[in-house]
Amino acid sequence: MSRPMLDIGGAVRHGGREWAVAGIEGAMASGARIWLVDKDGDGSLAVFALAELLGDPGFGPVAGPRLRVPQVGLLSTVPEDQQLRAFDLERHVREVETGYPAPGGNGLVKPQYDPTCTTLAQREQAKADELAAQGWPRVSRATVRRWRARYHADGVWGLVAKRRGSTRLDRADPQVVEALRALLPEEALRSRSRGWKKRMRRETQWWLDARHGERTVEVPAKSTFNKLLDSVEESLGLQGTVAQRRARAARPAPPFKPTLALRPGEIVMLDSSPLDALVVLDDGVVGRLELTTAVDVATRSLWGVLRPTGSKLTDVAVLLAQMMTPAVMRSGWDAALSMAASAVPHDRLSAVDERLKDAAARPVVMPETVVVDQGKVFVSPATRAACESLGISLQPVPPANGPAKGHVERGFGSINSLFCQWLPGYTGSNVSERGSKVEQEALWSAAELRALWEEFLVHWHHRPHTGLRHPLMPKKVLTPNQMWAALLPVAGYVPVPLSADDFVELLPVRWQPITDAGIRFDYRTYDGSCLNGHRGQDSGVRAQKGLWEVHYNPYDPVRIWVRLPEGFREVAWIHTTSVALPFTHHVWEHIYKVVERTGSREEHEAELALALDAFLRRAAGKEKLSSVERRVMAKSCASEPVPVPAGEISVLDVLAPSFGLAGVYAAPDPDDETLPDEDGDEDVGDGPEAGHVSGGSLILSDQDLEEDQWLP
Repeated sequence: MSRPMLDIGGAVRHGGREWAVAGIEGAMASGARIWLVDKDGDGSLAVFALAELLGDPGFGPVAGPRLRVPQVGLLSTVPEDQQLRAFDLERHVREVETGYPAPGGNGLVKPQYDPTCTTLAQREQAKADELAAQGWPRVSRATVRRWRARYHADGVWGLVAKRRGSTRLDRADPQVVEALRALLPEEALRSRSRGWKKRMRRETQWWLDARHGERTVEVPAKSTFNKLLDSVEESLGLQGTVAQRRARAARPAPPFKPTLALRPGEIVMLDSSPLDALVVLDDGVVGRLELTTAVDVATRSLWGVLRPTGSKLTDVAVLLAQMMTPAVMRSGWDAALSMAASAVPHDRLSAVDERLKDAAARPVVMPETVVVDQGKVFVSPATRAACESLGISLQPVPPANGPAKGHVERGFGSINSLFCQWLPGYTGSNVSERGSKVEQEALWSAAELRALWEEFLVHWHHRPHTGLRHPLMPKKVLTPNQMWAALLPVAGYVPVPLSADDFVELLPVRWQPITDAGIRFDYRTYDGSCLNGHRGQDSGVRAQKGLWEVHYNPYDPVRIWVRLPEGFREVAWIHTTSVALPFTHHVWEHIYKVVERTGSREEHEAELALALDAFLRRAAGKEKLSSVERRVMAKSCASEPVPVPAGEISVLDVLAPSFGLAGVYAAPDPDDETLPDEDGDEDVGDGPEAGHVSGGSLILSDQDLEEDQWLP
């Protein structure tokens, strides 16, 4: 492309006016001067210093119309006669600006369009007179000027006659439109229920009064306002249901990039949602469980924990343990669900990790990055500390931003279609889809549903997933197990044996003082000889004002774990022997709410323990309970307390009741003749079965051997 040159007779623009170059004198070094003739005015002559003029940002040559390729795609959408008219107007515009109808400057120039002796205003008027004489209707100099502006902006397409009707937003009061644009996104982000348009009309008037003064700006009439509200909602993309509005308002700005994970555990997404199915909790109480799930992006592997509504940090601990621990085959499961019958290289993995010998076909993944929402459980300091202790990076997403963890969000829809909708008591995803007699169906109990859920999780990993494709087989849809087997040679496999201390790290934490009476919270006092030497002492943690780190299990409140300089030490509740049956935090919360304090703090705690024991005995004896008491017991029974035994033991055995694995962990039998030795260890014998968990099929592997073996 040629660069613009200053030639005698050339057109330039300066000071918002068009000039013609009349002459240039001297050289730049000696102070050249330039003479300009005003073409838009009376033709007066002006002289400028060339160096000064070139430094003026408003000075420059007047370029003719740029050669542009016709927009064939756009022109094909209008009739042929309109296309011919646009090309005809293009020739007229070029003749006005350059003197030549066609590009290239060939042919004779008409005297009235000669740029050397006429101004642009004269040429525009001459063109208007010419077209009017040819019969063009309503052509003036202003019309020719508009043609030139449209051609410079949009090329030939700008010269096509278009129907330019004003929209409702263009006709409306801009201040009212501004108010609606400010209120509608705020309503969506606040997750307010969608009300009548009458409410929005009043809120708009209040907004206008606060911004511009009382009744300075009036909202339109009701019918006009309703139509305007629909138009503004459509322009903002907020039409539809409340959930759709909230999702659009919280969605980040596009373009969107897919989440890419190249190895198992690189990105794991966690979320909780109520299960869309009713279950019988206990004593005929019907309710819903809450499902906390984790999805591995690389393999689409799924893990989940079913609990009563209201996830606890313990559920996050159980979920992390599920991911890092092999799933044991349950009695009654088909042999096709075992890892030995799957596409996973079972023999090679079993040589590295003996726990996989009798495992079900479900991937074992060590999370690297865990993506969570802003739920209280997921972003709590205890969760952060637990993930940090395991080397897991915790990444919370922005508030109300479901698309940021779309894999686990979409997983709930798949669980509904593949699992929940086949269950009796399926409630549907919303009330409008719910049957009228769902509660009267033959519902499953919570324990039965957990057992079925565990089997479904294994089936999930045998199901092809459209999002799983191998680079060498892009047309082949893989299952999560097949994808895990394909990534194992690249990422490798290292067993991660967890001890009881590791599980304690994942439990909820609070900071408490150690007093002469022990550690007290939630109306319970914990005390033991291990606290001697630390009573009334500072823990040395300045950020917590010298308080001590205490971990507790909400499903097993009879003991806590306090971090002392020598490590975690278990401390029992002082009234443990006063309560004959196990209980959970649901029952304890009910007791301390209904028992009135009448004496000192110590007397009140003793009264609470006696009331708790009496309540548990009445519930175990199937005595008649009130509706509130039945709900409390139902929620407690559905929680399944998670025992945490002391010592070095596989975390799967620690969490066995949470997984629903019968026989892997069993409470001590008082009639069992096997008694602890004098050193406190259980006599497990010296035979080949030594090292096996009593009653289970899980073999504790040699940690030193595991650290030396790798699967490339």
